[in-house]
Amino acid sequence: MTGMLAIPLRRMQDLEFSEIVELICKEDNRFDRKAYTFVRQALDGTVKELKKKQPERTQKSQHVSGAELLDGIRLHALEQFGPLAKTVLNNWGITRCHDFGDIVFNLIEYNVFSKTENDRREDFTDLYTFDEAFVKPFAAARKPRTSTSLGTA
Repeated sequence: MTGMLAIPLRRMQDLEFSEIVELICKEDNRFDRKAYTFVRQALDGTVKELKKKQPERTQKSQHVSGAELLDGIRLHALEQFGPLAKTVLNNWGITRCHDFGDIVFNLIEYNVFSKTENDRREDFTDLYTFDEAFVKPFAAARKPRTSTSLGTA
């Protein structure tokens, strides 16, 4: 990203998350600012859940894999938005898993998130479809309509 070079490193460290997101959105306007906040919240929730399930992780770094984060994002979206999850995400410009990877790597480029040498954008490639993740859980809860026939004499 070329705009990052225009800001001295010391200034970058002093920026608030919202200011960094504003800079990112000036360079890459595909996603709404709210999408970045959402992904950050989903990462925090994912780390907490993984520590509960795997207590040995508390001594290690808080790194999560792309697949773990995508699952955490899915759960967070369902919890936050319920049956509107797909609609909200689409409204923010997010239509597939790979878009979450682009958001994550934008945040990595601005040193908000970090990565290991094994992390790649491809880790976020279509782990699930949005229909599977955000529509299907609620479609099963709907009761099918039964047709009632009115008898004619």
